[in-house]
Amino acid sequence: MLITGVGRRVGLHLATTLLRRGVSVVGTYRGERPALHGLRELGAHLYRCDFYEEPQVDNLIQNLLDRFRSLRAIIHNASDWLPDDGDLSAVDVMHRMMQVHVAAPYRLNLALAPRLQACSTGPADIIHIGDYVASRGSRKHIAYAASKAAQDNLTLSFAARFAPAVKVNSIAPALVLFNEHDDEDYRLRALEKNLIPHEAGLDEFQRTVDFLLESNYVTGRILHLDGGRHLR
Repeated sequence: MLITGVGRRVGLHLATTLLRRGVSVVGTYRGERPALHGLRELGAHLYRCDFYEEPQVDNLIQNLLDRFRSLRAIIHNASDWLPDDGDLSAVDVMHRMMQVHVAAPYRLNLALAPRLQACSTGPADIIHIGDYVASRGSRKHIAYAASKAAQDNLTLSFAARFAPAVKVNSIAPALVLFNEHDDEDYRLRALEKNLIPHEAGLDEFQRTVDFLLESNYVTGRILHLDGGRHLR
């Protein structure tokens, strides 16, 4: 099973949980982090890859094709969250957001499709980790939201293309886990947007991934993990 972006938060939790269940995990990371040592000790095969760099994506694809004859799933978790009014130009922001959320998953899905189709335990899976803002837009992260909307469209297209051997779905979370630096005022304002006033949490996210992996019938769907935020 390939999981991109395993260095922290959701990717780290997914990789750790699956490894402890005895699942073989291949992970990618952009930069070295202490948590990666624990994944290696659990037996993860880790590849350093900056999805902004095309040659590194080329190398990743070739390494995976050379080493693995089949894949049970690809979970596209690698992400970045660049504001539109930061230090980079608008062109650079849009290019980077589209590169990491759309171009890299697109290339990996196409290149690794034969390995997914070779899975012998039933239908394989592609899961894109999207975002609630893909269907709502964002005033401060326009390029990010647009790239996540494009990623959702990949879900629909690849689901149609790869069925029935590979199921393709997306998870669109709104609030999985606060960051340590989020202050109390921000946390209260964020929770007020939900009907269920707490974080989803990493275990809830894992259960959503497990549901998709265990299903033999769900494909081409975007699952909103938003605590009822869409009804506010």
